[in-house]
Amino acid sequence: MKKRVLCLAAILASVLFLFSCSRKDNKKDTGSKKEDSTKTIIGFSIDTLAIERWQRDLDIFINKAKELGAEVIVQNAGNDLEEQKRQIRYLIDKKVSALVILPKEAKGLTDVVDEAKSKGIPVISYDRLMLNTSVDLYVTINSQKVGEYMATGFLTKTQARKFFAILGAEEDFNMALVKEGIVQKLQKVNKKLDYIYYTSGWNYDLANNQMINLINQNKIPDAIFCGNDAVADSVIQALKLFNLDGKIYVCGQDADIAACQNIIQGKQLFTIYKPITELASLAAECAVKLARDEKIGSANYKVEKINNGITYVPVIWLDPILVDKTNLDSVIIDSGFHRRNEVYRE
Repeated sequence: MKKRVLCLAAILASVLFLFSCSRKDNKKDTGSKKEDSTKTIIGFSIDTLAIERWQRDLDIFINKAKELGAEVIVQNAGNDLEEQKRQIRYLIDKKVSALVILPKEAKGLTDVVDEAKSKGIPVISYDRLMLNTSVDLYVTINSQKVGEYMATGFLTKTQARKFFAILGAEEDFNMALVKEGIVQKLQKVNKKLDYIYYTSGWNYDLANNQMINLINQNKIPDAIFCGNDAVADSVIQALKLFNLDGKIYVCGQDADIAACQNIIQGKQLFTIYKPITELASLAAECAVKLARDEKIGSANYKVEKINNGITYVPVIWLDPILVDKTNLDSVIIDSGFHRRNEVYRE
């Protein structure tokens, strides 16, 4: 009898021990779920990844966000405005902590951005300003200075008198700023843009075809301002068909690998380098701060204001750098932006 009682007591103790362990494990699970619900998740909606520049930006942004303890959900719209709207709504439904948007069109995302804001999700406009909606922050390179540096480059490095501009998409607000910078600098020396073409949807085939059409019409400039380096390369390919590459001055922006190669080969006079590593890292830092309801402020960056049609949006501008043969090695290669063997094709 005594043995039976001891046996029952042992069994009862074991059951109580297992029950106690089970409750502790359940508490751990609950704690884990709570941690997940408070995790910082950044939604990044990008117009397209077909451009070399944007792939680089995104990689840097993701790595910086991870370093700060945040996760990133990326949505690539494939250069389609309606798809970008759908993808942003998907990110809103995922209840992301903050949204970073590289918009296809400056005025095309008002409704979805307003929807995000109504749900308390902070929104950053990345590199391109979104118009007519209340975004929390605009982080970019100073595009007006890009235009100013382009004009200064042609005015100081050439004797060009006839200037054409083959820019990017007109709906990209940065193109308005670039054009403004170019025009202001040219006007100061009594020069002007003799022709302007906007490449719809940043379709580089259109830029190439337009340059061919201009040459066939005997409309040949001394220098061509291009919306970016991919547009510049398309223009150079058109010039090459008429043996004019290297004979007409061409410039672009972004310091793409093809542009750097064209500069070394004498086909492109210069590019405007934009500190992409700094820009993408800064955007990630700001997104995490907004997601965590922290103030954006730094001794290294001055926050200014820009009117986007309905409000004054806080903006952080970073300065670009003109890069030609004389400083390509120090700015591009020494910084690790591109490798020497890629630029010089060694």
